[in-house]
Amino acid sequence: MNNGVKIKSASEIELMRHAGHLLTQVFQMLDRYLKPGLSTLEINDKVEHFIVNDLNARPASKGQYGYQYVLNSSINEVVCHGVPTPSQRLKRTDIINLDITLEKNGFIADSSKMYLMPEASPAAKKLAQATYEAMWAGIKQVKPGAKLGDIGHAIQQYAERRGYSIVKEYCGHGIGQAMHEAPQVLHYGTPNRGLELKEGMIFTIEPMVNQGSAKVKTKKDGWTVVTRDKKLSAQSEHTILVTPVGYEVLTLREEER
Repeated sequence: MNNGVKIKSASEIELMRHAGHLLTQVFQMLDRYLKPGLSTLEINDKVEHFIVNDLNARPASKGQYGYQYVLNSSINEVVCHGVPTPSQRLKRTDIINLDITLEKNGFIADSSKMYLMPEASPAAKKLAQATYEAMWAGIKQVKPGAKLGDIGHAIQQYAERRGYSIVKEYCGHGIGQAMHEAPQVLHYGTPNRGLELKEGMIFTIEPMVNQGSAKVKTKKDGWTVVTRDKKLSAQSEHTILVTPVGYEVLTLREEER
């Protein structure tokens, strides 16, 4: 333990690696499956069936904090925690973030990916790409001896230099046998500040980046978070291990290798 942060053993890291690899297969399946016209509930049900039946694993989000679904489906101005419904169907111009967790052998992996429908606007594509690159700017700071503030600062600088804003109400988190463990990983910050990273720590980096103002609000359903100005939002997320010399992305997808 380090400030309440669980340092994972070699055998625990191996189990986390396996859970992460299984989760990448869910996104591979979605790459082929996702198209305009699908409802977000159909996507949810497809993912649940795949995790349970094809991967023999458990969707870790289902039942967590009373949530009934296996993923968050956040479209356009939805920042995070979008709830799947049968009535919400993907339009040809939409962008959607699918945030999915998977548990195997008691350990959980967490990742999200932006999907752009065929007629998404150039501005929407630019936002999604910048968010993805901002996440990587943060990931590249990870190594033993670095501080959490280094990660947040790199992400914030990358996004803000491109005219975007960082949502500050939500953050990355430690992960392992529980979905949310210490530490909290902020997506803004000051270099050389905050908790020092140590080999064996595992946490998510998952910036939410807004096209306009950083201000958000939660809808009446108690889950769905949207931009106050109705402008677009994007998110990217990976589960990261601190290695002896740097980082390993436990949820790295095939197309990212």
